Amino acid sequence: MRKCIRTSAIVALALSMAGATSFAQSSGEAIYKAKCQMCHGATGTPNPGMAKMMGIKAVTDPAVKKLTLAQVEATVKNGKNKMRPISGLSDAQVKAVAEYFKSLK
Repeated sequence: MRKCIRTSAIVALALSMAGATSFAQSSGEAIYKAKCQMCHGATGTPNPGMAKMMGIKAVTDPAVKKLTLAQVEATVKNGKNKMRPISGLSDAQVKAVAEYFKSLK
């Protein structure tokens, strides 16, 4: 009986941890780090070489600050200039990563 309860508790713990991990991976910050940070930088400031090559502006640039959340979402979905669209994201994930990008200072 104890072995059955212990096994059930371990399974329940494993499932709850798996759920927490998948939730954490769907957050805007996690998506940004996985799909955007390599070009846009960890804080929204790309390295100078990447900025020049790809035409990436920092989040502190006035033109970027003026972008609405909907415009950032559209850029993630459709791409812009040399940026390709980010595929494989749900609408909720696109919104989450756009909100995270807009929160960078």
